[in-house]
Amino acid sequence: MAVAIVQRQPISRVAPIAWLIAPALLLFVLFFALPFGVMAVMSFFSGNPVSNPNAVLTTRHYERFIYDSAGIYHDALWATLRIGLITTVISLLIGYPLAHWMARMQSRLGHALVLMAVIAPMLTGIVVRTFAWMTILQDKGVINTMLMQWGLIEKPLPLMYNEFGTVVALVHIYVPFMVLTLTGVIGRIDERLEQAARSLGAGRLRAFVEVTLPLSLPGILAGSLLVFALSISAYVTPSLMGGTNVLTLPMLIAQQVGTSFNPNFAGALGIILLLVSLVIVVAYNKILTRLSGEQGLA
Repeated sequence: MAVAIVQRQPISRVAPIAWLIAPALLLFVLFFALPFGVMAVMSFFSGNPVSNPNAVLTTRHYERFIYDSAGIYHDALWATLRIGLITTVISLLIGYPLAHWMARMQSRLGHALVLMAVIAPMLTGIVVRTFAWMTILQDKGVINTMLMQWGLIEKPLPLMYNEFGTVVALVHIYVPFMVLTLTGVIGRIDERLEQAARSLGAGRLRAFVEVTLPLSLPGILAGSLLVFALSISAYVTPSLMGGTNVLTLPMLIAQQVGTSFNPNFAGALGIILLLVSLVIVVAYNKILTRLSGEQGLA
């Protein structure tokens, strides 16, 4: 009598790492992918297809931006990118020396105190920090009042309601992001590499430029992209510090949603800002990657 042998198929189990990733993936889908998808779909409709059955597919919202005769939307896009680039460069120039100093600090207590000083402004809301800069930079603020009392100026300096005041406030808000990103990368660079370069005859500056700086390019890339993305998407600070003299694309998007009640055009503006920023990010990534490769070959 033949006995049939049934082989049991192994039960597939979900890897533990998948359960750890699932909450973050769910949040990403719910709060980024889904809203972005809805915004992208709305940008190609003449109205809300849910409440308006007569809404049809159209590209007129993108054509409105491209063929802008007054140049308002183009100027807003350029102002947004310009403010983002200037904020990123200044944040990098301020944040890199501070991050390098923190990463090379031998005292744990000193490192902890400096780290607390860097993180402390992040514990205060963006609106509060922006209002603080308004009291400092406005016509009757701290700086102009002191300079006029000392007789150095006769009328207030235009420190606010322009791009200068906007950039100053944004740099103050986003420098900690740059510092924290760079500190982790620079801290993983072996100090003995720079010491070896100096023992071979290189000066302190040349050892830094040819050893530490190329190895810290991943941190520069990550920190710059983070600050740039946050700067071009900022709304509260440009609207308060720039007033009516500074118009950025996030401000235009808010106007289209809250004032003009045109979410379709607002969605098109959001897609355009995202695409332009992605092009800049990819180009910046390729440039730094190429520079890093050339330094490695050298």
